[in-house]
Amino acid sequence: MTENAKKESLGSMMLGIVPFWKAQMSDWKVTVIRTSLERLGYQIIYPYLSLYIVALGATKTQLGTITSLGMLMSGLLGPWVGGFIDRNGAKKVYSLGIILLFASYMLYASAPDWRLCIAAMVIYYLGQGLSGQSCATICGNCLKTCDRARGMLVCESLAAGLLGMAGPMIAAFVLVNVLGVEEGAATAADYRYLFFISASFTMISLIVVLRRLTNQKFAVKTPKGGALANGLEILRTNPNARKWLVISAVANLPNALVLPFVQVYAGEVKMASVTVLATMVTAHAVTSTFLGYPVGVLADRFGRKKVIYATTALFWLSMILLITAPSPAVLILAGVLQGFFYISSPLSGAIQRELVSQDVMGTWIGLTKFSNAIVAALMASVGGLIYDNIGPQYVFLVYIACDALIRMPLLASLPETLHSKREDD
Repeated sequence: MTENAKKESLGSMMLGIVPFWKAQMSDWKVTVIRTSLERLGYQIIYPYLSLYIVALGATKTQLGTITSLGMLMSGLLGPWVGGFIDRNGAKKVYSLGIILLFASYMLYASAPDWRLCIAAMVIYYLGQGLSGQSCATICGNCLKTCDRARGMLVCESLAAGLLGMAGPMIAAFVLVNVLGVEEGAATAADYRYLFFISASFTMISLIVVLRRLTNQKFAVKTPKGGALANGLEILRTNPNARKWLVISAVANLPNALVLPFVQVYAGEVKMASVTVLATMVTAHAVTSTFLGYPVGVLADRFGRKKVIYATTALFWLSMILLITAPSPAVLILAGVLQGFFYISSPLSGAIQRELVSQDVMGTWIGLTKFSNAIVAALMASVGGLIYDNIGPQYVFLVYIACDALIRMPLLASLPETLHSKREDD
């Protein structure tokens, strides 16, 4: 922590959102706006995406395979994309990623059956990977260590969280009040209209990036080797980076093993209506919106690891409640607690960015995406097989076991990065 951060009181940190925003670099503010618009678009279709693909004829195993292919394609490009960003700045990659997201939503909207959804999801993950990696690199370079958790959770909670909370409400309103869909009776044809709304917000986010992002290059010295060579050099010289690859891969598993199946499980096993499904997604956005920044303040004040332990336990509880839920009210409570995953992820991202210098930030983030994608692609396919052949509740229980037995012990062995000092801070 800097001397100024040490002198700043906990109360002023909690209440100083506006001064904090004004003090940050312009490119970081652009990424917050872009992420917020993209979150709004994605949350409009997220409560129904898995249901839409299944309604078009996919089995749960096929749903897992589609998710697996998309994650794998995105992750394989990570190290090369990271090297390009380190050398040339983020703007071109950022813009291409957003264009691919737009194309994905349009493909979903026009899909005659689930097979075209394979292409749509692969393109979505490519677009999300490119734009997200650009965003992550800018975030890692623009924010100081003493501000990083707050900054990442300003983006996640107060910005993306607020608009993300509105997304499911917009979707439910369109389905029930515009299209006249009865509760529990929505079809693929009804869900199709939502993708056009998501595509519109994605196009607005592209305009923001093209007009406002400066394409600043943060590397003091440009890496000379190839992407994989530079990535392997990071691992050779940094033992904590080697541990982090495993920690990050397990932390990323919910994107492959949990989140694709939550809405399907709630809808098919717990018989949740379209309004309950939307409310569950809104509920986790409420959690990240109102608790994200305060949790980020605590992480910047007392350390990342302690806060991650608490938020992870609450996320585990959300899955246990989902499995045992006797009523819609408990499903909604599970949705509330699910929001702690969206708080914990930026906190993990803060640690990741504090393990290396700015010169290799893009390459490091790309390498992490690569290893995450390999594990996630495998587990997404395994998740579908578990859901169809062993029991739907076991996809959630397998994740909890992996998290408790692998990630938590490794995380405990890492030093607290809040107190580290990077040369570029």
